[in-house]
Amino acid sequence: MVAMPQFTDADLSSILEAGESAHVEFKASVSDAAGIREAICAFANDLPGRGRPGLLFVGVQDDATLGDAKITDRLLRQLADMKTDGNIVPPPALTVEKRVLHGKEVALVTVHPSDSPPVRCKGAIHVRSGPRRGIATAQDERILNERRRHGDRPFDLQSIPTAGVSDLDLTLFENQYLPQAFSDEVLAANDRSLHERLAATKMIVAADQPTATVLGLLTLGKAPQDFLPGAYVQFLRIAGREQADDVIDSEEIRGAMPDVLRRIDDKLTAHNRTAVEIVTGTVDRRRVLYPLEALQQIVWNAVMHRTYEATHAPVHLYWFDDRIEVTNPGGVFGAVTPGNFGQSGAVDYRNPNLAEVMKTFGYVQRFGVGLSIARRLLRAAGHPDPEFEFPENFVRATIERPRRSERSA
Repeated sequence: MVAMPQFTDADLSSILEAGESAHVEFKASVSDAAGIREAICAFANDLPGRGRPGLLFVGVQDDATLGDAKITDRLLRQLADMKTDGNIVPPPALTVEKRVLHGKEVALVTVHPSDSPPVRCKGAIHVRSGPRRGIATAQDERILNERRRHGDRPFDLQSIPTAGVSDLDLTLFENQYLPQAFSDEVLAANDRSLHERLAATKMIVAADQPTATVLGLLTLGKAPQDFLPGAYVQFLRIAGREQADDVIDSEEIRGAMPDVLRRIDDKLTAHNRTAVEIVTGTVDRRRVLYPLEALQQIVWNAVMHRTYEATHAPVHLYWFDDRIEVTNPGGVFGAVTPGNFGQSGAVDYRNPNLAEVMKTFGYVQRFGVGLSIARRLLRAAGHPDPEFEFPENFVRATIERPRRSERSA
């Protein structure tokens, strides 16, 4: 992805004078959050295909008149958070800054065209044609799908030449994925064929090329590991503190991603037995050994961010008596480094479209905060912070059991 351009004050003044266009939109205030998200979505889709960033000015009236609003740090954070709040998927590339033009403060949101169109806002594909913004037509969708087809695609959108529609669970697609991905209004107005719907959701390459993508197999595959051998989770419950100790439960958790994550939750719940603390002679207090949601966030993070390319290695989930270790292949990616891993704002996506699907199925509420949630829940339950290690081409998270739990179990 190319770097965001830098605009001088003179550049921006000229853009304001020219008015709204295919790459420029004005908003009077941040109160129209829905409209701002839809504008970001439309700019990310870049229907004209010019490869230029879209510019959203907040604090400017429709007639290009500058307002008197103060652009505070809080307002800038509100705008920046729209990138990762889960309403726009895949997450767009954007920057937010305060500028002063003709003595007035404005917020400038610069949105880069997506590498993986179509981009959706709350299930709808928004596009811009000239100064008008609206919902994509079937032809618009075909244009965006065709552009993705010939673009520089992430691995989760690569095609698997030997896999087709017959390798996908279409009942899961029609009855579970589509109702969660789109509003009732969008579904009611949808006159696309099955292949067009599969292409629009990136499960196949195109309506006229019904080859399954990596995303399609991970999400809907009847036997995805036949094509992606490492796409499973190896679970071990070890009675001891070393890998050489006795294994009391072992399972290779295979299948499509929704079923894998559901079965992982079953394993975590089954082994996370309740510890009992005697508070008085007649009162006891019961609590689980680990906060379940913290474990889920760390495991889901591993499934989302692991590499599925050129590896047969699964995610390893090893539960020892004194700790849990989650190891996923691939190492850190993009803007995320060992130094900023898990920190606020350090977000990048090896599998941006898989992240979108996990958001659709409810495994992600907001992008980029899963590890922060896990830390908070673990601290509240008396655990130390999870430790993260970065051996070559892997990331390992270790969650230790608190000492008080060992005494009371």
